[in-house]
Amino acid sequence: MAKKEDYRGADAIIDSLINHDVKYVFGLPGAKIDRVFEKLEHPEKANTPKLIVTRHEQNAAFMAAGIGRITGEAGVVLTTSGPGASNLATGVVTATAEGDPVLAISGQVQRADLLRLTHQSFRSAALFEPITKYSAEIQEPENISEVLANAYQEATSSKQGASFVSVPQDVVDAPVNSKPIAPANKPKLGPASPAETTILAQEIKSAKLPVLLVGMRASSPEVTEAIRNVLAVANIPVVETFQGAGIISRELAEKNFFGRVGLFRNQPGDQLLKRSDLIITVGYDPIEYEPRNWNAERDARIIVIDDAPAQIDHNFEPEKELVGDIAQTLDFLLPYMRGYEPSEDAQDYLNTLIEKLQTRDIPPVVDDNTVESHPLDIVQSLQNHVTDDMTVTVDVGSFYIWMARHFRSYQPRHLLFSNGMQTLGVALPWAISAALLRPEHQVVSVAGDGGFLFSGQELETAVRLNLNIVQIIWNDGGHYDMVKFQEEIKYGQAAGVDFGPVDFVKYAESFGATGLRVDKAADLNKVLDQAFKTPGVVVVDIPVDYSDNKALGQSLLPDQL
Repeated sequence: MAKKEDYRGADAIIDSLINHDVKYVFGLPGAKIDRVFEKLEHPEKANTPKLIVTRHEQNAAFMAAGIGRITGEAGVVLTTSGPGASNLATGVVTATAEGDPVLAISGQVQRADLLRLTHQSFRSAALFEPITKYSAEIQEPENISEVLANAYQEATSSKQGASFVSVPQDVVDAPVNSKPIAPANKPKLGPASPAETTILAQEIKSAKLPVLLVGMRASSPEVTEAIRNVLAVANIPVVETFQGAGIISRELAEKNFFGRVGLFRNQPGDQLLKRSDLIITVGYDPIEYEPRNWNAERDARIIVIDDAPAQIDHNFEPEKELVGDIAQTLDFLLPYMRGYEPSEDAQDYLNTLIEKLQTRDIPPVVDDNTVESHPLDIVQSLQNHVTDDMTVTVDVGSFYIWMARHFRSYQPRHLLFSNGMQTLGVALPWAISAALLRPEHQVVSVAGDGGFLFSGQELETAVRLNLNIVQIIWNDGGHYDMVKFQEEIKYGQAAGVDFGPVDFVKYAESFGATGLRVDKAADLNKVLDQAFKTPGVVVVDIPVDYSDNKALGQSLLPDQL
């Protein structure tokens, strides 16, 4: 600790981050918070978090959220006042909606100027209050560590999300006498009611076709292991949400995995949920896939296993809620489920869905001279190049639907989607976070030609950090295609979805990355071979044929369910 007379608000912030074992701080500096950046850039302690300077505050927030999603601990973003703070809004609301713990800290004008119309003065804590779990402005230097400890705790408690702390410049610069607060032990939940868990086992065994619907809060290492342990002794079919991707292991996939559901109700998993006479949701959040979509008829029998009470609506009225530590609840359930097998009729139906899942992934045959690759070809080629240990981050666009439906992942939190907010620009910042956390493995970022440019400037950040990232761009020639094909379904034509071309190879090279292009579909695998063998940051421009996109949004007829 610095000498008493030299210990200031900035030191208290740094020590608070150290006490919470923060490894990285993402952000951009400015006058109201620059003393903290000085402490980060020129650390006095070996365990001071590493400063990652980004090219935009929104992307810094995405990177912090990437840390939060992968680790379950709060990622930290640090910005200056005014637009430095307001630029965080999109990243912060995405984190809160999608359950990613983030601690956002922004500078503020000095306290004497808070009520004046002065340079960069606005009520930032009020701005963030509706889109965070916790939003506060520090008025007393001695309370810095206290406020940050509460903000961190709120961000990491269920449902996880973002916290925001505004720190006036004179608070950052002020002497501080109090010692920083050490992080408290996290509250320990026990399992849900043993009696109710025993009854659940009886309900599952008496059902004709029980199904697990696993979601975002089931993707932690502990819950994933508990789910896999149950499935090892009980043959129960499972449907994943997009954020539940990878919960079902490669070993269990052939008998237990029945696809992912989200966005449109037209997947084998949707058919299974409709056919099921008992749906057990595990760590599921309605924002992932609203119940009005998968239970439109309001006739599903639902039992909830979660660590927080469910949000009830007309399409989500659970018979029971088993609230407690999810992993412990599943561990208690396990011995009662040993030897469970679905009925012969149910297994026959499940076999038809397995066949659908397998045959739908087969790409169509195309001419050798075709320039544009079919989405299924791109998914299949990526599948052949990506190992189970690699992280794949997916932006938002038509490709995200193809990836969510067809790309297999067998480790949780290794295939990342923005499904609650569907926020453009998340993929590359998330990939940077994944590459920092998992440096021994290559990371793949997938984006469209529109969404990529929302955060494409962070190629410079990735190159500067010497990260190994393959950035795939599905290039449809200048359209916001996810909007385009839905407008065409609704109106017969599209509006406001066109933009000009970009040479992504030259764009990549201008940042010091390697740029590659697939000139014809037959060369796709060869180009990806080169990309995955090339160290550093590689951008691959893939012209894509989206002519089959309208089928993505078609609803299944009731008699097909």
